[in-house]
Amino acid sequence: MTSEFVFVNFSKGSGAVGKKNKMATGSDHGLKRIVWKRIQDTIITDCRNSEVWKILILDPFTTKLLSSCCKMSDLMSEKITIVEDLFKSREPVLEMKAIYFMTPTAKCVDAFIKDFKPKPKYKAAYVYFTDYCPDDLFNKMRQACGKHIRVCKEINISFMPQEAQVFTCDNPGAFRSIYSPKSQDKTKTLETLADQLVTLCATLDEYPGIRYKKDGNMENAKLLAELVDRKLDTHYQLDDSGKKKEKTQAQLLIVDRGFDPVTPILHELTYQAMAYDLIDIENDTYKYKARDGLEKQALLNEDDMLWVKLRHQHIAEVSAQIPKMVKEISASKKQPDGKITISNLAQMMKKMPAFRKQMTEKTIHLQLAEDCMKHFANNVEKLCKAEQDLAVGADVDGLKVKDPMRTLLPVLLNPYSKHDKIRAVLLYIFSLNGTTEENLNKLIEHVKIEGEPEYIQNWKELGVPIIITPSFFSRKPNRRERSQEERYSLSRWIPTIKDVMEDVVENKLDTKEWPHQSECPAAWNGSGAVSARQKHRASTQDDRRTGSRLIIFVIGGISFSEMRCAYEVTRAMKTCEVIIGSSHILTPTVLLDDIKALSKGPMESFTLEVETKA
Repeated sequence: MTSEFVFVNFSKGSGAVGKKNKMATGSDHGLKRIVWKRIQDTIITDCRNSEVWKILILDPFTTKLLSSCCKMSDLMSEKITIVEDLFKSREPVLEMKAIYFMTPTAKCVDAFIKDFKPKPKYKAAYVYFTDYCPDDLFNKMRQACGKHIRVCKEINISFMPQEAQVFTCDNPGAFRSIYSPKSQDKTKTLETLADQLVTLCATLDEYPGIRYKKDGNMENAKLLAELVDRKLDTHYQLDDSGKKKEKTQAQLLIVDRGFDPVTPILHELTYQAMAYDLIDIENDTYKYKARDGLEKQALLNEDDMLWVKLRHQHIAEVSAQIPKMVKEISASKKQPDGKITISNLAQMMKKMPAFRKQMTEKTIHLQLAEDCMKHFANNVEKLCKAEQDLAVGADVDGLKVKDPMRTLLPVLLNPYSKHDKIRAVLLYIFSLNGTTEENLNKLIEHVKIEGEPEYIQNWKELGVPIIITPSFFSRKPNRRERSQEERYSLSRWIPTIKDVMEDVVENKLDTKEWPHQSECPAAWNGSGAVSARQKHRASTQDDRRTGSRLIIFVIGGISFSEMRCAYEVTRAMKTCEVIIGSSHILTPTVLLDDIKALSKGPMESFTLEVETKA
């Protein structure tokens, strides 16, 4: 995610302060709004009474966190005039108070102490930790510069609100730590993920019942469920009220990435998933070349309401809708509404400066959709048919695929990219629930990855059968009947997690396959019904919907398709809000590269420190 904040000093006399600015549109969405409200109710409220201008000092994680849910103008309206980097050299400003919002690590605490020893840089310090601060660090900080600290609080937000109903732990490295056979920090990583999940529940004011996907080959989901259960119990025992919190109308489901290996490697044709798979989008930033030859970029986030509207739609619908929107605007400006192209739009925008702002949003998505469709026309369309047949196990007419090799062969014989061929081979192996060693070697030869067979072999570390062995137990999950649902022929596969979401909301989830780590309240029956004894108390953070919450955590990354399912099920079920999260978000390329890297030894730890000279 690109940081919205630039570390600069805003002049006190800039005139940007006065009437409270309206929050950015994106922050009016779900998790981001809740997180910003929580920050306002803790950090901002403590400092609001002071007339003194304040400096906000952030570490890399809190910079990213704050950037995700508010803008610099929102901070300016709260008399925060400077945003600084904790780890960079700064000039003293003795007349100003400093707010430190940071993670409770030794590195952050040492940097904080450095600001007040031997001489203080600021008038006073207001310290806010994202999570529980270990006693040794707290005592170290208190002894070193306790007299300068006015406030020290833990606000329980150590997760990243990615979208309205999506969160991450901002930890792509967790994949390697958990799944690599050479990992030395698996337990520590699971502990950290558990702590982050507890802060999510605390921020949502939920005390959920916990369930996990039972797997004969993998223990990660069970271990994480136990950790979260224990830490939640401790968290709510330590509640300031002194009264133990009862379970709320929520469930937390924990599942390993190997539960559904198909979804994250398929070519998806819904707009967001397709764009992130086929276009080089980094930190949610789409870079493109305008017709005038200039390099431009656009941030794909919830501040862009057209992105929010289109992101889960099929590319066929998006490609039809955007030109239609442009034509409507063109007509309103008495522009000829012939064929809409980027070139035509560029000419129109040059002629009418007032028209430019209205058109920019549409132009970005017209360009992005065009880029996606170029890839689709080049090779993705042909790949999709083979992929869908292998994933679903049947062709578009519903006839069972009897010989998956006949479906795979055209992909191997065509000049597709190495990654595309690997994806097809994996789908073939998944469709058979594993293959023989002899057959696997032939496939590796076909794809010309003899020197890097780990792309395929290392899936076994996720508990996914690659080579058939008598000792390896694996059973494909039963799928929901969806034959009556209308779907595009090249988008027939439904992520397995959607079945799980619907089953749990309808109270149909198998308790043998999904054991309870901790029971949910009897009132939670998936319909949002609440017993008279335990009234549902709305969260203090927001005017949230009545009904229940389902939180799903996928160990090892989630795909954009799975994120989409949370919105679809919430919209369809109405009585239950589904929130989905993981250590990080996956694209097929990222996942394949991560799988390949599992064979490597632990990365050497190093610290890269960049300091600006004072």
